[in-house]
Amino acid sequence: MSSAKARLTFKATMAQVSVPATSANLGPGFDSLGLALDLRDRYAAQVLDDATFDVDVSGEGSAEVKTDKNNLVIKAMLHGFEHMGQKPKGIALRQLNVIPHGRGLGSSAAAIVGGLALARALVLGGEQLLTDEEMISLGTELEGHPDNIAAAVLGGATIAWTSENSGHGVAIKVDPKIKALVFIPEAHLATSKARKLLPETIPHQDAVLNASRAALLVHAIQSRPDLLLEATEDLLHQNYRAEAMPKSMALVTKLRAAGVPAMISGAGPSVLVLHTLDDLEVDAVIKVGSGSFTAQKLGISTHGVE
Repeated sequence: MSSAKARLTFKATMAQVSVPATSANLGPGFDSLGLALDLRDRYAAQVLDDATFDVDVSGEGSAEVKTDKNNLVIKAMLHGFEHMGQKPKGIALRQLNVIPHGRGLGSSAAAIVGGLALARALVLGGEQLLTDEEMISLGTELEGHPDNIAAAVLGGATIAWTSENSGHGVAIKVDPKIKALVFIPEAHLATSKARKLLPETIPHQDAVLNASRAALLVHAIQSRPDLLLEATEDLLHQNYRAEAMPKSMALVTKLRAAGVPAMISGAGPSVLVLHTLDDLEVDAVIKVGSGSFTAQKLGISTHGVE
């Protein structure tokens, strides 16, 4: 935590940030590997002199998002302000959501990181009072796990971990040939529900396989995309969650049988494909998931929150 306790100087101007969608796990890297995708939520906020929270939300999930001080972006802002030493009386927030909610694409991480970044931007000297490393730690406190948070802060591919209940993350380079294809279903799935399906223990041999694949995936992402199919194999979490998203797991199985590196995105139910295919090959892959999913071609976002 920052030791600065001097009275903060809040900026009178409005701050604006954008935060990328993120996909966590990437197959074997449960709660540790993340990837930022070129799809961004945008937020603008201003500190108010009176004790009001003026929140306007538009776009994805706007009907379900809270528009008071319990709004997740607002909660993250207040958490960030508190870390820096002082909360403002009120906040005006304008929130434009593009990232689908409840689909395993990091919408909650985007809101949390966006709120922390807004708080930092609205304080004079905020960059020194709230570093990227501290944002990952604070974001993990709110999110519960660091994988999406680290990717949303740092961009690109990230390795995240917790130490003494604090979240951490480092960026790794991504081979520029790698692109993403996301299959998004209509159905939602709460992360909390998906986590309840995981067993307390797994066979030792499954743990060995996942450890080797996660290590291989770090190498594959950086410089050997030809290894992505083998590197994204998972026995730790996806099969245990299949009952909650049978269509998504069926699509993953079908694509992988055809040699396509497909995996559940985060807790699902979206399906992520990492590839180096040409346009005609991508269109052929999209046809496999037509009907039950909306396919979206996405680049890897080399920048995190901006």
